[in-house]
Amino acid sequence: MSVPASSSETELAKKKCIPCQSKDIKPISEEEAKELLQQIPDWGILNEDGKSKLRRSWKVKSFKKGLEFFECVADLAESEGHHPDLHLVGWNNVTIDIWTHSIGYLSENDFILAAKINTLDLEPFLRKKPVTK
Repeated sequence: MSVPASSSETELAKKKCIPCQSKDIKPISEEEAKELLQQIPDWGILNEDGKSKLRRSWKVKSFKKGLEFFECVADLAESEGHHPDLHLVGWNNVTIDIWTHSIGYLSENDFILAAKINTLDLEPFLRKKPVTK
């Protein structure tokens, strides 16, 4: 069962990523990024090596479920022509980083893809019990 999306998130998810090689792809300002971030629950902005990226992490049931999780995300990314960085750390920690590699910064495409990922039914792959730290 999917989590209900906010109307702002739904609007982002209805958009289509523009090709990264397009002259229309431009970095967004820090202010725009903070505004768009409010529309994609559970995502954060990370600055790594001078590049801003969107990041979200999940705990999956098993290593194999992590790979299945990524396959689901990969199918979406391929259909959008916008490809995130996928990380499987340990046997059950999955993280997705999204940024527009061609411009080295965040663009609206990144927020569109994050909103679309938020609409995927990923529950079958996720741990049900909270993990204590």
